[in-house]
Amino acid sequence: MATAGSRAGRRQVLGRFGAAGLLILEPGGTVLMQHRAAWSHFGGTWGIPGGARDAGETAWAAAVREATEETGMPRGILVERFQSVLDLGFWSYTTVVADAERRFEPRLADPESIELRWIALAEVDDLPLHPRFAESWPALRGRIRATSGR
Repeated sequence: MATAGSRAGRRQVLGRFGAAGLLILEPGGTVLMQHRAAWSHFGGTWGIPGGARDAGETAWAAAVREATEETGMPRGILVERFQSVLDLGFWSYTTVVADAERRFEPRLADPESIELRWIALAEVDDLPLHPRFAESWPALRGRIRATSGR
């Protein structure tokens, strides 16, 4: 994890080339949420699978790679819906929102998660969310509803 910014306004960021996360929607209208391991940044909170981008890697490729590594998600089942970018100038985080063709059983495929669970859109706010995800969730939820009629 790199540190950037002035001493007073310092932020910890993941990935020299930015980071990306994948918000997966399944046909039944739920989203896949990740309960983050205690040792991770804001451990014990809920967010979405994701991680650092590699040099030259697109946000889509990074988000799908990280989600596959963390959840055992089958390959080739996603259709991208939209991307939302938090650009801090020196670093960016992209949330990729995608529809899964079918619901799959996620599995804890690496130590970054305590639990993976499909959650109804209306129930995401009931979870103790990662602070940055909590900040972005209302806008993401609004765009999801606007693009799906849910």
